[in-house]
Amino acid sequence: MNTTPFNRSGGFGPGSGSGPGSGPGRGGAVPIVRAKNQAGTLKRIWMYLNRQRFGLIIVYVFTVLNAILSLIGPYLIGKAIDTAVIPHDYQGLIRFCLLLIGIYGLSSVVAWVQAYVMTSVSQNTVFELRRDLFSKYQQLPIKFFDTQANGELMSRATNDIESVSSTLNQSVTQLLNSLITLSGSLVIMLMMNVPLTVVSLITIPLVLLSSRKIIGLSRTYFKNQQRHLGELGGFIEETISGQKVVKQYSREETEVKRFRKISGELNKVGIKAQIVSGLVGPVMNMINNLGFAIIAGVGGWMAFHNMATVGVIVSFLTYSKQFGRPISDLANQYNLIQSAIAGAERVFEVMDMPSEYGDGDEQSDDLPRLKGNVVFKDVSFAYKPDSPILSGVTFEAKPGEKIALVGPTGAGKTTIVNLLIRFYDLSGGSIFIDGRDIGELDKNALRSQLGMVLQDAHVFSGTIRENIRFGRLDATDQEVEEAARLANADAFINRLPHGYETILHAEGSNLSHGQRQLLTIARAILADPAILILDEATSSVDTRTEMHIQQAMEKLMKGRTSFVIAHRLSTIQDADRILVIQGGGIAEQGSHKELLALQGVYYELYNTQFKRAI
Repeated sequence: MNTTPFNRSGGFGPGSGSGPGSGPGRGGAVPIVRAKNQAGTLKRIWMYLNRQRFGLIIVYVFTVLNAILSLIGPYLIGKAIDTAVIPHDYQGLIRFCLLLIGIYGLSSVVAWVQAYVMTSVSQNTVFELRRDLFSKYQQLPIKFFDTQANGELMSRATNDIESVSSTLNQSVTQLLNSLITLSGSLVIMLMMNVPLTVVSLITIPLVLLSSRKIIGLSRTYFKNQQRHLGELGGFIEETISGQKVVKQYSREETEVKRFRKISGELNKVGIKAQIVSGLVGPVMNMINNLGFAIIAGVGGWMAFHNMATVGVIVSFLTYSKQFGRPISDLANQYNLIQSAIAGAERVFEVMDMPSEYGDGDEQSDDLPRLKGNVVFKDVSFAYKPDSPILSGVTFEAKPGEKIALVGPTGAGKTTIVNLLIRFYDLSGGSIFIDGRDIGELDKNALRSQLGMVLQDAHVFSGTIRENIRFGRLDATDQEVEEAARLANADAFINRLPHGYETILHAEGSNLSHGQRQLLTIARAILADPAILILDEATSSVDTRTEMHIQQAMEKLMKGRTSFVIAHRLSTIQDADRILVIQGGGIAEQGSHKELLALQGVYYELYNTQFKRAI
């Protein structure tokens, strides 16, 4: 599918509803983005639209009525001239004027009702589409998110769906209105005067040819504009995020010069795009006015020879305007609809991906409390078939034991715990918990009894209380605060201006890393897991904060089977067993003293860190 790629600035290409030339009012300069399976995508969009069946019926009826009313007006104007103006029938003229006021007033009311109902239909349809997409995101396996950029996933949930929303809200009714107006005008004109109708059609090929040429040329310029806009956005993002480096090396002026160069290229191509797209309106007006003049001239000649009345000529002049407008609208709506279909297809691509729950049905969370006996038996795993990460991993963790995983970066430590929590499926071997193969357990039920505290302490927007309660949604305020006390987080929370009701900024930026880590520990304590996973939980913090985190983790690990991944070997010396992971397997295992006595891999790691520390 030829879609516009996501750019590093967080913006998206044409058809997204943002930026020059992306809307219907930009002279038809909307690039065509084609879908692979238009028929199938349209069918699925219709399935969503069909849920708003009653609203659609109202929209169709009122759209047809509005088009009919717009066709009646010019006919009545012609009749008024022939039967009231020329004969000087003032009462008849007043009747025609009142009738026209009523028709145009009713047309305005009908158009407003149609737009109001269509807005409701499109928004409800998009609401369900966005809801289903977000629900699907929650069902997809972690490996899916590993292979997709966050911006790309956000694009599908926002820009692509917004493209569908705009098209449903504007193009569907406008397309129907244009078709009715076009066909209705043609029929009425043929009924009124066939020769004058033929004259009116002379400029139509010129309209089609001109609009096609200009739109095709402007599409090329707008694509280049979007490419340069992406480059500029990516440059700005890099420069702002790297301000410390820029200032450290005094490269402010250099970055300004680079900005001017990239922005200058965008400026040049942007001017060309706007100039070319701006030709659509004037050219269409010129052609329509040319047609208007031809009809007036030919119609005047026909009136002199009694081949047409003055009223018919006036009606034709009005219909010629109505006849040309839908043709331009249809050309532009075609591009918008193509982009919307492509956007919808990208959304449906995600919806069609296999769920990590198999057939998509989450099973019940009814699983007895786990004791925590974990057995890895000849486990192997590979993200890609030809690149094994783990091979033949075998060990046992007894209930309540603290198992430490150490080894160089990329050895497979995190992969082991990811397999335990079923973020990925095994390539070979088996994992048992309390004698049951985890592959036979419901993932939700299993994960509800496994707790994780990660190196990246993730918090959500909202209050501190809500973030801790994320561990168990039915917890009371007292239970939340008790969990915070056990996690050594209560003291700093109470020092905040609003305590537990303090609103966290984006990614918890108003808290230190250590404070965020304590919140995640409090969240895990509240969840009361049977098995605990701590992945580099004390990295990137100062010694004092590390002490608080260690104390909180000791409380958290008490009585639970725990798996601790750590680069700081000083933090896991009290582990019941240390597994040294190297080359995708277990190179050594034993207690801290036992491994030092072996003078093997662990001994070298420990001595290296010890020497570095002093």
